[in-house]
Amino acid sequence: MIDKYAVFGNPIAQSKSPFIHTEFAKQTQQAISYQAILAPVDQFSQSLMAFFANGGKGANVTAPFKEQAYAACDELSELAKLAGAVNTLIYLPSGKIRGDNTDGVGLVTDVIQHFGDIANKQVLLVGAGGAARGCIKPLLQAGVSLTICNRTCSKAQKLADLFNQFGDVKAKSIEELATSFDLIINSTSAGLAGELIKLPSCIIDSNTQCYDMSYGAEVTLFNQWALSQGANKVADGLGMLVGQAAHSFNIWRGVMPSTQAVHQVLRTQLS
Repeated sequence: MIDKYAVFGNPIAQSKSPFIHTEFAKQTQQAISYQAILAPVDQFSQSLMAFFANGGKGANVTAPFKEQAYAACDELSELAKLAGAVNTLIYLPSGKIRGDNTDGVGLVTDVIQHFGDIANKQVLLVGAGGAARGCIKPLLQAGVSLTICNRTCSKAQKLADLFNQFGDVKAKSIEELATSFDLIINSTSAGLAGELIKLPSCIIDSNTQCYDMSYGAEVTLFNQWALSQGANKVADGLGMLVGQAAHSFNIWRGVMPSTQAVHQVLRTQLS
């Protein structure tokens, strides 16, 4: 019996998830199939219910459906509740849908693999959208001191207020940034549109490490800027993609796959 899984998005043709989960299944000897499903923008819940009615066991959700997936759930993990968005769905034997969010743990796992332990580091999170929100609690649990900055400072302040019960987190406007950070994480997708958020060069010194949640064949725009300002080391979000997938796979199958080989193959495919 092969269990069916899928990823829902729009667009979705570019998704690496079917490749990643098929590789995880081979590695862990799990009998699953995994497909990419293009859901019409106004018919996500119908597409999802049809998939589950047809025997689907679980699903991943990518843009623009993470908030709609959240709304479709009967049960939510604590991380999903805090993120206000869901990227992992489990169809329970009772017929209920449980939602989780593995983006943040995927990010933290990858950041630590690239840069080592981040406990007690001064971290700047650029952006205050859904991608940022899903990562704040896992970052605070890793022991960082977090500053959130955003073009609209009030959005950053809302997130700081929401998460300050979990650790040291504050909001600043871009204009208020006056010192360097140990680690800077870019959660905005501005670089994908060929734009760069104007950040002051003082936030980077020769020890600063930078992580861009975006990824591509070339060094991302944000990481190019960071290197030009003298950053110590940069990494992109390809490993976060693989990491969040591994945590989703573990939720569904009860086995944690190794990410390194899949990450290397994807990197080679990209270039």
